[in-house]
Amino acid sequence: MRAADPFAAFLGIELVEVGPGFARARMAVTAEMANAHGTTHGGAIFSLADAAFAAASNSHGVPAVALDMHISYLRKSAPGDVLVATAREENLTRRTGLYRIVVENQRQEAVAIAAGLVYRLAGETGPREAAPR
Repeated sequence: MRAADPFAAFLGIELVEVGPGFARARMAVTAEMANAHGTTHGGAIFSLADAAFAAASNSHGVPAVALDMHISYLRKSAPGDVLVATAREENLTRRTGLYRIVVENQRQEAVAIAAGLVYRLAGETGPREAAPR
């Protein structure tokens, strides 16, 4: 993942588990990831959720690109916390996939919940379909 996603590597996001329609990623929150309130910046949490989402949605060997992702922040976190994002496939069709992503802290408390929708591109053996407009 680090080679394929330099931004995730920059944030220190580590992919810890991947299976069909499933992925788990971890990130240690650093002082540089804090916002003006001293809590974890929402963009850092979103990026962790997005990394797990990307891994889960691409786990079937068919390239998938995000169409939509939204997130709800439930609990604050702060530098020193270790966050884990778990992405699970909720629905998969030939063209789309829907994923639920839960971000938890080291106490297994939910910090954020996200949902993401991907468009699945044709496999390497078939013609590439154009993304919807």
